[in-house]
Amino acid sequence: MNDRGQTNDLVEIHALCSRYMLFTSQFVENRWLEVFTADGVYTAFGTPYDLTLFPALLNAAPRGQFIGNMPVVEFVGTERATGQQHFVFIDQQTHAMRLGWYNDEYANTADGWRIRRRSTTFMRKHGGFDSGHQHDPLENQGASS
Repeated sequence: MNDRGQTNDLVEIHALCSRYMLFTSQFVENRWLEVFTADGVYTAFGTPYDLTLFPALLNAAPRGQFIGNMPVVEFVGTERATGQQHFVFIDQQTHAMRLGWYNDEYANTADGWRIRRRSTTFMRKHGGFDSGHQHDPLENQGASS
């Protein structure tokens, strides 16, 4: 791939990750195929969820603002890439913060770049990193499988 093509792909992936932040911060429903592949998986607290459960995950999540940097992206040919995107989540009611990053796999589809896999790593006050206390955020929502 020439430098110009890779630069265009990088800009597209940056915009993709920005849309994810916008959709989750503003609780925009039913637009996940704009950011994920049809077989996309988001791993929350060590549990993988496919697109069918995204609306329920969004409803179970606290309201707040996601602020993220542009992801650092590594291309694997022209059809696949991996990346990490750091973020801060600020709870709307308490202004408590969560710090972390996403570990991503991106796929170049007929509709452009999409996230195929996204998982979260949290930065802890004690200096460690982990995926969070394993639990199902949908457990009390009646939507877990």
